[in-house]
Amino acid sequence: MSEPRVRLRLLAVSLLLGVTACSAPVAPGATPPAPSGSSSAVVVPSAGASASAAPSAAASPVVVGAPKAALAVGVRTLKLSRGADRALPTTVWYPAAGKAGGSPRKDAAAAAGRFPIVLFSHGLRGLPAYYQQVTTRLAAAGFVVAAPAYPFTNRDASPFQGADVINQPADGSAVLTALLKLNTTAGDRFAGRLDGGRIAVAGHSAGGFTSAGMLANKRDDRVRAAVVIAGGALGGFRGSRTPVLFVHGDRDAVVKYETGRDAYDATSWPRAFLTVLGGGHSEFLAPGAKGFDPMMKTMTDFLRWTLYADAAAKGRLAKDGTRSGVSRFEAKL
Repeated sequence: MSEPRVRLRLLAVSLLLGVTACSAPVAPGATPPAPSGSSSAVVVPSAGASASAAPSAAASPVVVGAPKAALAVGVRTLKLSRGADRALPTTVWYPAAGKAGGSPRKDAAAAAGRFPIVLFSHGLRGLPAYYQQVTTRLAAAGFVVAAPAYPFTNRDASPFQGADVINQPADGSAVLTALLKLNTTAGDRFAGRLDGGRIAVAGHSAGGFTSAGMLANKRDDRVRAAVVIAGGALGGFRGSRTPVLFVHGDRDAVVKYETGRDAYDATSWPRAFLTVLGGGHSEFLAPGAKGFDPMMKTMTDFLRWTLYADAAAKGRLAKDGTRSGVSRFEAKL
């Protein structure tokens, strides 16, 4: 797809999304909360950061391979940016030391081990906190989930510029680069805990387009898997073959179901498609809603397979996504 056509498609999508918004509800009719235990953004620590932030190796067993049980979850915020005019405050949920369960703990020590990274992108007029029901579950499953608030499409953006989605793939790459620097920052709680060789991108609506865009145009070669939720292509995929999972409601009135199908059909890469039967644009992202359980299980096992090389997780995908009257799964993996 040519650059002008990409811009025209994104402009049309952004105009529609700007009216209806594409933020994920936490529960049907509920108001999305701020991240549990989150604080105001902090400056990325320098090499001279206090050693008190270092993880305690004795706090929990070292995680090797895909976790066999849920982990505790920590949350921190990072003050990141790409250039002077593109602030990217980023919320990070991560496996933490200690007992699993309960709300994410602010600035908790990271669990011992090296964990894959998932960059999660919000929809237009959204915030990372709106997707906490997804990101915390991924963190408990053994992933470090970094969710930036994009400068001109988040809920509080002024001015709001929906078509700026075209610039967000580069923002996502910048966030990954900044996050990975913490892996070698002495005293940081992420030092030695991040695996830069195992990175995936995921996102909803405009965030789905953003994730797809990181596999196109100026391709980020560090990305090894992608999950596109209620989104579509942002240019033709290029570079090394990368598994992609599409999730879409077949009654989506904001980003049409056909948009996701077209992106799925256009690639010869390993790919899977989860259809939420009767699903709209974001309702299935709320815990307890129709489609949430198969969506969450399919996404988690897809990431366990692609980032942890968990063959058993790949074998579960069809069962995860096949629910009579709820969801349908198909794949060419």
